[in-house]
Amino acid sequence: MGSSLLVHPSPLNAVLASNSSCQDGIEEPVSSAKPPVPSYKWRMVIAYDGTNYSGWQYQEKSPTIQCIIEKALVRITKLDRKQLCLVGASRTDTGVHARGQVAHFVTPFTYDSLNSLHAALSGLLPHGIRVREISGARPDFHARFSTKGKIYHYKIYNDPIVDPFQRHFVYHSAYKLNAAVMREAAKYFVGVHDFSAFENASRRDGKANPVKEIFRFDVVEMGAILQLEVEGSGFLYRQVRNMVALLIQIGKEALPPDVVPKIIATRDRKELAKVTLPAPPHGLCLMSVNYSKELLEPPLGAPATSFGRHHTVSKCKLLYY
Repeated sequence: MGSSLLVHPSPLNAVLASNSSCQDGIEEPVSSAKPPVPSYKWRMVIAYDGTNYSGWQYQEKSPTIQCIIEKALVRITKLDRKQLCLVGASRTDTGVHARGQVAHFVTPFTYDSLNSLHAALSGLLPHGIRVREISGARPDFHARFSTKGKIYHYKIYNDPIVDPFQRHFVYHSAYKLNAAVMREAAKYFVGVHDFSAFENASRRDGKANPVKEIFRFDVVEMGAILQLEVEGSGFLYRQVRNMVALLIQIGKEALPPDVVPKIIATRDRKELAKVTLPAPPHGLCLMSVNYSKELLEPPLGAPATSFGRHHTVSKCKLLYY
């Protein structure tokens, strides 16, 4: 697709990946008998409308964001998906959106410019998925395991009639919600807690540590929209949607604000299930993923970060009569 690449190895941005392989975004050790193969790591910031997708994570039978991006990268780089080792920071659920998903992939060659690669991705990806930024990444950068925190927003359209132009990105509540008591209740989530009561059962790999830190949980009024903004060190499966669901019940004044610490203390998902179901996915959006500043520094000799490029029109030479 016209990518500007250099196939000769360079020590400047090389990750010696000879002793690792990757399957479905999980890096695994392999035999060290193989000769070293230099590889180069690339970081992407991705935005997507998750309405028609079964989440981020690759699935063989369902369309996912990872699957769509991998197909585009395979076509551009001529590499197999297992060679690309595409890994996302957050495995967003079916119907969840993102403005700042972060992912990385690797190639056995480097690029002298990322603009052509970026343009090729824009040409191949559906309009609902955009790569906002591509940059070289350090060898020790990992989109998922290097995270320091994540920010999610959940939008509630709190009016009798929902705006049809926003219906795919907001949860509609025709009940008048009390933002003040929701704000009071949200403060109970802030701090370090065991959030077992807010985790749904998952078939994902391993049992996650239920102890997480919530840095802030704000309830922002924007006309008819209530925007719930939560920032934390990490989140359990469906934790954000379960916290939002409880706040909605409190906003309806069906429950008091101090029910939050009581349910947290139980560490029992069944206790939360007695009062609410998870909030629908379409109101949720991953806004950003945070990393240490040092890890985001591009490696020495890496090509300039690409933010996309404007098209230009050549000036027409008009004939004079």
